[in-house]
Amino acid sequence: MLDALTLDQLRVFVSIADRGSFRAAARSLGRAQSGLSSAIANLESELRLPLFDRSQHRPVLTEAGATLLAEARTLLIKADALRARANSFSQGVEAELRVAMDPLLPLPLLARVIRRFQEGFPSVRLSLQTSPMTATLALVLQGECDIGLTASDEQDPHIASEALADIPGMVAVCGAGHALAHAPGEGGWTAVDLSDHLQIVVADPSARSQGRSFGVLSQKTCRVSDIATKHALIVGGVGWGHLPQWMVEDDLRAGRLARVSLAMQHGLGPRHLTIFMIRRIDRPFGPAASGLCRMLADDFR
Repeated sequence: MLDALTLDQLRVFVSIADRGSFRAAARSLGRAQSGLSSAIANLESELRLPLFDRSQHRPVLTEAGATLLAEARTLLIKADALRARANSFSQGVEAELRVAMDPLLPLPLLARVIRRFQEGFPSVRLSLQTSPMTATLALVLQGECDIGLTASDEQDPHIASEALADIPGMVAVCGAGHALAHAPGEGGWTAVDLSDHLQIVVADPSARSQGRSFGVLSQKTCRVSDIATKHALIVGGVGWGHLPQWMVEDDLRAGRLARVSLAMQHGLGPRHLTIFMIRRIDRPFGPAASGLCRMLADDFR
């Protein structure tokens, strides 16, 4: 029987495995190294097998330890989720909610939700932060935002994700006077054609996607930090790029922008994107966060 096995022992086990030494784990947990050694000794005694090989300078996971590490992580995640759910029952209305949102999100629709939220929770300060691509997931994981609204389907075991709705995706556009405003005959512009034209792209600030490119087709690029700058540069004729359909509809109707016909799309319209609402499973949701999530789900669906 494993009656004496504790969550604290599992947390110590995972911390040592992650940081590579008892000393580093003790520093991370703010505890004495001797206390961690006792916790691991008790855990190994309870499990009746060694988790670390201590014959070397640094502790090395045994074969059994490496196998059980994933199980320990799962148990800790579930325990944190249980604690957060229990805390949410007794928690009062939050003073502030921090929301990270993908710039692809239709802002007119989001504005409608926020108006409803302010009417229902007038005392709650709402902080909105635009975060492209995988940056939303990073902000929620780091605890800098309570809720994330993202079109990225990146997964993490510490994150609960719920699909809100499908929205029209990105449209390739350029200024009305740009060379790409008219397709060269049938078929549209190829990658070879695009190589000589500057593409405006938004850089992903998240380390999770470092080295990856999203929708970059031209050899020449200009990277910007936000989608508003990208929009302004494209309207100004600096280059071409992909922008959310909701953002360019008025520009297309007014003739300020033109669609860039891409050969790879075979004349098809923009693909739809799924918007996900994400949160950490170990962060309790109070009445305001739960209310905002409910309003988002109602309006987006």
